[in-house]
Amino acid sequence: MPLNSFSIRDIENFTGIKAHTLRIWEQRYQLFQPRRKDTNHRIYDGEDLKAFLKIAYLYHHGVKISHIAALSDEERNTLSQRISDQSSDYSLHISDLLSATMLYDTRRFDTVLSAVIRAHGMEAAIVKVIYPYLEKVGILWMTDKMPPAQEHFGSAIIRTKLMAAIDSTPMNYDAGEHFLLFQPEGELHEIPLLYACYLLKKYGKMVTYFGPNVPLRDLEPFLRESRVTALYTHVVTAVSPGVLQQYVRGLNQQYPLVQVYISGPKTLLAEGFSDLKVKVLTDLGALPGLLG
Repeated sequence: MPLNSFSIRDIENFTGIKAHTLRIWEQRYQLFQPRRKDTNHRIYDGEDLKAFLKIAYLYHHGVKISHIAALSDEERNTLSQRISDQSSDYSLHISDLLSATMLYDTRRFDTVLSAVIRAHGMEAAIVKVIYPYLEKVGILWMTDKMPPAQEHFGSAIIRTKLMAAIDSTPMNYDAGEHFLLFQPEGELHEIPLLYACYLLKKYGKMVTYFGPNVPLRDLEPFLRESRVTALYTHVVTAVSPGVLQQYVRGLNQQYPLVQVYISGPKTLLAEGFSDLKVKVLTDLGALPGLLG
């Protein structure tokens, strides 16, 4: 299937509305005129997906499909924005980012993300919008519904925003705690580590950022010459519990005076750390409280 062409099952996965229901809506309300493959199966393009996401947003917020079908595109946009403004729900922003990703619409993606950051702050933007968006992107990528180029497209813009926020946050060079942030060799999912860097700077910590894909041997020269009090790493890539425990245990043994922090979904595997100098975060939102 060509890039940015979607089956009815793809639309179901994006919108959370059953394919059977979508077919009924299509026939009853003439919402779309999908093209047909040689096999007579429906196929939709990026603009169809964008419209479906908006319709799904309204429907999931209690608007009857008969009313949605009677609205123009402009009226649907206006109603969606009104609902979003009156609600603490961020799903409209997530849908907008997703549709911008599928269409490679840089201006739209940047406009939506910048508006969320201005209105709610970087922390809410990351926790309430970016993380759910990345989770959806990850699922679509794993199920072969999204090419890697689209994942890279959105992630690159998010990284740029985070880097700008980090750069504009003053560093406390006199802080009592000095964090060295890195990710293990082979780990390339940098956005959570950038967010941790932003939070640590915001809460007055001294931070040195090594970034993703760092072999442990590369830490040694810096740690030998610098007054680092804490190592912080974030693990996303699939790893067995035994390997993760061995990795953290090795950090503790090599640097016994340094506090180790580890975050990421793989921390759910982190049993047997009670004898180690390690603090585990299953939720980055808990980082400020843990630093206490």
